Amino acid sequence: MFHGLLHSLGQALARYLSQPHSSIQTGMPTDRRALAQQLRPGDVLLVEGNSRVSTVIKYFTQSTWSHAAFFVGPQLGGCNALGEPYLLIEADMIDGVCKRPLSHYATYPTRICRPVGLSATDLQQVLLEITSKLGAQYDLRNVFDLARYFLPALPVHGHWRRRLLALGSGDPTRAICSSLIAEAFQSVNYPVLPAITAECHQDAQRLHAVMETIYHIRNRRLFVPRDFDVSPYFDIVKPALAEGFDFHRMHWEDVSVSVQASSPAESASKRST
Repeated sequence: MFHGLLHSLGQALARYLSQPHSSIQTGMPTDRRALAQQLRPGDVLLVEGNSRVSTVIKYFTQSTWSHAAFFVGPQLGGCNALGEPYLLIEADMIDGVCKRPLSHYATYPTRICRPVGLSATDLQQVLLEITSKLGAQYDLRNVFDLARYFLPALPVHGHWRRRLLALGSGDPTRAICSSLIAEAFQSVNYPVLPAITAECHQDAQRLHAVMETIYHIRNRRLFVPRDFDVSPYFDIVKPALAEGFDFHRMHWEDVSVSVQASSPAESASKRST
């Protein structure tokens, strides 16, 4: 009974946090046609959301990106009620790990992050890994953690921001958006943003110390959307540029028309000043 009560409370919080919030989006919505043409299986689509939870994530990660989805493509199968094909997989606070059409993000600023050097075999393994998670529940303990940041609190030092966001997501059978995607890439040892250390060891043949770089897989709970943006192992694909951008073809507002369209009262005010 207690577990059921917590689940119901978590669902209610998730619905509250998922509602639109009066936060300002810093980017421009990506052209849907251009986005569809540029996306490839294995791409990570970062999204600048406008919900309450998006505001929290953007603050604690000091980034414009609040959500991440994974592009599978037409092979994902299925369509929504409007007949639009499902192309993306994401971990949603209410629906859990689910399929989405590309139109779901039509009004949001987005960014394509593309892994580099994945073989066809590696990519297939990543796709199998992430599709196997469909139907899994969102980690509602993460919802409780995010909800408490709407309460009055002291500013949180940057060192703790990432760990505070990860406090609730400790159940490996559940997911949040970034951990879902990072875990899929880690299944083939593809780096997202690994921890790096330098270790010194003695080379018996050269008779001197050698520094060796060691890469460590980070805890899946500590990944956030911005990690795919700042990772040195993902290309950033901007659809507007990939299609052959020419600023000469841009249609700018005619300033002279705007001036002529001003009201007589405004014109009189300008003359009097």
